[in-house]
Amino acid sequence: QVQLVESGGGLVQAGGSLRLSCVVSGRTFSSYAMAWFRQAPGKGREFVAAISLGGGFTDYADSVKGRFTATRDNAKNTVYLQMNSLKFEDTGDYYCAARRTVMQRSTSAYDYWGQGTQVTVSS
Repeated sequence: QVQLVESGGGLVQAGGSLRLSCVVSGRTFSSYAMAWFRQAPGKGREFVAAISLGGGFTDYADSVKGRFTATRDNAKNTVYLQMNSLKFEDTGDYYCAARRTVMQRSTSAYDYWGQGTQVTVSS
């Protein structure tokens, strides 16, 4: 069974930075494309970023492009989301997700999910 555990959320002022981490259990982490999603209060879950199996390809939502960077360390079974120039509208619960093979933007494409970590950006 694959388990994902996020960390790194918190309260930050607008313009600040946070780095989220997601540790994945299991010995086949390099077989999974990884993604980050977020859910603002009262809204649906939306795609933020995705990263390919080896980390060579990434994809970002337009709203975070140029501010957020997804990376992964396959030796540590960990995926990261570096968030810079944070805005109030980045507030929400952030989830990492995993799926076999290619990265996707759809929530329904992902098989495994973490419990989420809360990010609050004060304006």
